[in-house]
Amino acid sequence: MDNFYWKSFKTFFKIGMFTFGGGHAMIPVIESEIVDKNKWIDKKTFCDLISVSQSCPGAFTINISVFIGYKLKKTRGALCTGIGTALPSFLIVLLVAMFFHHFQDNKVIAAIFHGIRPAVVALIAVPTFNLAKSANIGWSNFWIPIASTLAIWALGVSPIYIIIIAGLGGFLYGKFIKPTE
Repeated sequence: MDNFYWKSFKTFFKIGMFTFGGGHAMIPVIESEIVDKNKWIDKKTFCDLISVSQSCPGAFTINISVFIGYKLKKTRGALCTGIGTALPSFLIVLLVAMFFHHFQDNKVIAAIFHGIRPAVVALIAVPTFNLAKSANIGWSNFWIPIASTLAIWALGVSPIYIIIIAGLGGFLYGKFIKPTE
């Protein structure tokens, strides 16, 4: 078996095992391992895969890992990276479910989780700013992610509508206002 499959499985298993806070908190870890350390894909491709992963239904972390695996080694690569990402969470949830009744009322455990929450917000904020930088968000278009966020959060607009409107807006902008070179 190709060494890549085992290495990609181990890499994504490690990412899945040691990253807390959900899929978006994993972005800097995935980027570090995939773009910087292993150089399997470049930063632009990584940003494109993040966009596609967020646009597709399902768990972001599984989506991004499967897309990276598929980009690199088609179906077998996607299986290795997807299983590598999902397996640690599955095992952790299985263990927690088996022993949850032993510590569900433990004040120390509750305090630990309470302390972790603000750090998770930072883990999500950092890749958001990095993604904005990579996506060339500047003074002329910074209002788009802000308006989109407010529409989703304050007005309850479905993210699906935001994606459709943004895609249509990008198409119209490229077609009629600023043609690509």
